[in-house]
Amino acid sequence: MSILLERCLSFTFNIRYIRNINYSATNYALPTDSVINTKLLQKERAAQAADVKLYDYIKDEVGYRLADRIFDIKRNFKKALDLGCGRGYVSKHILTECVQELILADMSTSFVNQAEATEGIKISRIAMDEENFSIEQNSLDLVISSLSLHWVNDLPGCFKNINKSLKNDGVFIGALFGGETLFELRSSLQLAELERDGGISAHISPFADVRDIGSLLTRANFTMLTIDVDEIVIGYPNMFELMWDLKGMAENNAIRNRKLRLNKDTVLAAAAIYKELYGKMKEDGTPYVPATFQIIYLLGWKPDPSQPKPLERGSGKVSLKNLYKLDEIIQETKNVKIDEDK
Repeated sequence: MSILLERCLSFTFNIRYIRNINYSATNYALPTDSVINTKLLQKERAAQAADVKLYDYIKDEVGYRLADRIFDIKRNFKKALDLGCGRGYVSKHILTECVQELILADMSTSFVNQAEATEGIKISRIAMDEENFSIEQNSLDLVISSLSLHWVNDLPGCFKNINKSLKNDGVFIGALFGGETLFELRSSLQLAELERDGGISAHISPFADVRDIGSLLTRANFTMLTIDVDEIVIGYPNMFELMWDLKGMAENNAIRNRKLRLNKDTVLAAAAIYKELYGKMKEDGTPYVPATFQIIYLLGWKPDPSQPKPLERGSGKVSLKNLYKLDEIIQETKNVKIDEDK
């Protein structure tokens, strides 16, 4: 399912942003000794902005959908962890009938303190890095993570830590950006750099592919997996508004070998390519450029003897080649006995 949303800001920013591109290395330079430190600084900077709520629209939408999936599991979880809670994108939508106690955890102290939660749920807040979080083993009934794990370098190790922290028959529900996220921006920047600079550099972090998520969860000892994909398409006036919003979300580039300085000509060329290749027109004649956010939703359970198990291999009584006459097979094998005395 693809949803088109609109995001409009005043055009005054565009001129200011273009004029300051040549000075981006000075304004936005961050320590590059580790991706973790860079992302922490970006999150803290975003959290302390006066208009931080303005950029929550994507994460709020995904958080609401994730909370709805928790509600679909007809169980009251005694203790849960919101890993990478941000500003409470999921926690403020969770109902008291679903969770009794919730731990809000994020690497950014400011985000943790700003996180909202439903009244009536027992809340505890801790500043903790999602990369190497430490929670007592077999202590949680539910782990939630919404649009945070795409910044984790060791995703298999993170999944294993989540599994260890869960009790038997505990559940992990998460959402993360998929590989098709921002493909329009990525291709436009690459084409512009090839034309103007003669080569390309990484401006968008790599995302997990939906085909790999199932294997990673299985390796981490999760069972009864459910994985599905959704797309949210946001309409922006131009590429510069998109880049500004990504910074406001603390989703700007944090790759260690990232290019700190973007040439003005390259950025202007990328914006022109973006508009030419992907530009669209609304019904009222207003032009916009779409930005695709692919969301991978995942659910996995920690094994427990009480869980349903598949039948043993070879125990089937009907061959797959006879599926076309399944109705006849059912009529032949289904005998219903009726007790006439009742």
